[in-house]
Amino acid sequence: MKLRVVELLLVTTLPAMVLAAKALPPFSLVAATIVAGTLSAGSANAFNMVIESDIDKLMTRTAKRPIVTGVISKKQATIFATVIGILSLCIFWKFTTPLATLLSLVAIAFYVVVYTIGLKRRTSQNIVWGGAAGCMPVFIGWAAVANSLSITSLAFFLVIFFWTPPHFWALAIKYKEDYAAAGIPMLPVVASKTRVNREMWFHTILMILSSIWLILSASLPTWSLIITIGLGLVFARELIALKEGSPNYGKVAGKIFQWSITYLSLLSVLLVVAQLVS
Repeated sequence: MKLRVVELLLVTTLPAMVLAAKALPPFSLVAATIVAGTLSAGSANAFNMVIESDIDKLMTRTAKRPIVTGVISKKQATIFATVIGILSLCIFWKFTTPLATLLSLVAIAFYVVVYTIGLKRRTSQNIVWGGAAGCMPVFIGWAAVANSLSITSLAFFLVIFFWTPPHFWALAIKYKEDYAAAGIPMLPVVASKTRVNREMWFHTILMILSSIWLILSASLPTWSLIITIGLGLVFARELIALKEGSPNYGKVAGKIFQWSITYLSLLSVLLVVAQLVS
């Protein structure tokens, strides 16, 4: 289920729910959404492991995954992914809203069909467009509360959309040889460092601008806008250190990857606090 990845996805679900409700939603609704969201993302990730078991065995980072090592078979993993996926949709339908249920189904299908099967092995822009699946918890969390979407939810979606490429490319820089061995055209594998750096900057700037739009759209306090801008500037400072000729290029990329997780976590906490005290 790649629960460490799922955990990162859920970080954005609760803030979306709080922003939609403009308060803390009922605990039962939050619990149902988190449980169903975990199962939904876990289902997509399990399907991903089934489909990519042939290339997982070629990469050091993924060579110990259970299908690769033979702990479970592809058939068992497929049954597991299907069962928890259906269970997640049942929970969404029973305890949240029809729109949240539909969006969860779309997220699973998008990650499995569009990203894993359609994009990942075919284009260096795989994570740019395929990363939209990782933005869906924002829409799902919002819809679980409101059974609708809004401009504010779109702004939050775009924050994650533009955050994803620099986050993932930093990881791809660190594991460049792994992706090359598996024949996966991640941008750092097929493009020059100059282009990678330029595209990371492009998405980071748009991420910062989207974060500002999110704060303004949600009518959150001015102090939260100042902190948001500060978080974005720290992200940019980390990116400045990624110099093309640096002997510590991979190490710096690793720091950017770690900071990107911290950035998203801190922004999510900030959104919740700012909404609750405003």
